Amino acid sequence: MRATRGAGIVALVALLAAPLVLGQGKEQAPNFSLKNSAGQVVELAKLHGKAVVVNFWATWCGPCRAEIPGMLEVYREYKGRGLEIVGISVDRDGWQVINPLVKKLSITYPVVLGNGDVTDAWGGIDAIPTTFFVDRNGRVLLRHVGAMPKEDFEKAVKSLL
Repeated sequence: MRATRGAGIVALVALLAAPLVLGQGKEQAPNFSLKNSAGQVVELAKLHGKAVVVNFWATWCGPCRAEIPGMLEVYREYKGRGLEIVGISVDRDGWQVINPLVKKLSITYPVVLGNGDVTDAWGGIDAIPTTFFVDRNGRVLLRHVGAMPKEDFEKAVKSLL
């Protein structure tokens, strides 16, 4: 049986309504080793000791694009205090579409190209943006589905630091 379009929209709105707390800091974040556009490997395990935000996004996603400027402001303010953001793009067209947007938005945090293995390891990414907040010990403290206003994003980052 096929779901109706209205039911799908209701389900999506429900997903976007509120952040989900996972495991109260007991769930270890899955490691990943993904390449940036220069071919350098970004590995989550090597960021141990930092507060890490892992953001699954795509260039064609309006809410993803809308939240990036606020994320960049927070990144600039808190990077010196141990914050790292890793943007994992799920764009199927790869770097040819990612690089122009990274340049246009002046994204300064690492951006890597994701794959199905990574999205599966993180519990499946059913909607984007999906953002995970990982503490300095590598535990997932918060998963948020949907765009985050800068104020909410900053509040979640402060809880990690």
